[in-house]
Amino acid sequence: MIRIGTRKSKLALWQAHKVQEELKALRQASELVLIESEGDKVLDTPLPLIGGKGIFTKALDDALVAGKIDIAVHSHKDIPTDLPEGIALCSVMERGNPFDVLVVRKNTDFLNDKDYAGLIATSSNRRKSQWVDHYEKHSTCDIRGNVQTRIKKLRESNWDGAIFAAAGLERLELDHEIAMVLDWMVPAPAQGAVAVVCREDDKTTANICQGFHHKETALCTSIERDFLNRLNGGCSAPIGAYAKVEEGMLKLHALVMDPDGEIKIEVRLEKDALLAHDLGVEAAEHALKRGAKDIIDKLPKEKRLH
Repeated sequence: MIRIGTRKSKLALWQAHKVQEELKALRQASELVLIESEGDKVLDTPLPLIGGKGIFTKALDDALVAGKIDIAVHSHKDIPTDLPEGIALCSVMERGNPFDVLVVRKNTDFLNDKDYAGLIATSSNRRKSQWVDHYEKHSTCDIRGNVQTRIKKLRESNWDGAIFAAAGLERLELDHEIAMVLDWMVPAPAQGAVAVVCREDDKTTANICQGFHHKETALCTSIERDFLNRLNGGCSAPIGAYAKVEEGMLKLHALVMDPDGEIKIEVRLEKDALLAHDLGVEAAEHALKRGAKDIIDKLPKEKRLH
């Protein structure tokens, strides 16, 4: 019996049930173990001030190390690029929609008025910086909570819209809420992918989880995360990276911006997919030569989780 650790939100449960389905197809019995993360408890503070996205994974990782669960299921983009000691990535599932989308309170007409000072809700520095770069008269405000809570907050606010990950809305069958796909916005590294981690010494479970490991998604997301890791950006840095394979070529579009959208460093590289494992680091070196470190050094430091 494989014990699957998951957070309690509807989206986290969707991901955990997806893993459970894959295990069932492999004739592996499993059960869900529900665990509350710090990120689910503290909903009124911006993520960087309470530990970045690691706050969503730490409670599960602690349970894994303590032997209370056998695997933990995460949104891949929420996993810190340096995995905690004793924990290994054992499966990356096939990626869903990687892009960001806009959900609006009324309609999208406000986007057509170049002089309108729009107000968009998002707690992501990456989304903030790209949005104000694209719509110079607009400003942003913080929003926290699960998907349903954020949609409710939008409906009750004076905001014009809020930015979400497409995959989350689609998995919760809320894609009717999508007013616009922001395919011009560079996604967070590994956005749209679900990852499974296990104890480093648990080779049996790791081998089982390889049964639903998607190699192309794993390659693309590892390159994106290498870009983030080499820049030492942390999950809340305004860094985007998106890799895809087309006709045997791996194409990477990466971006570093300051939170105000005033400085923009963009890198596009491509290489034969069979030789592209180092492309994320290569792109990061390009970005560093153009001043990416100065942008990241000026960001408030994320609180460290212990």
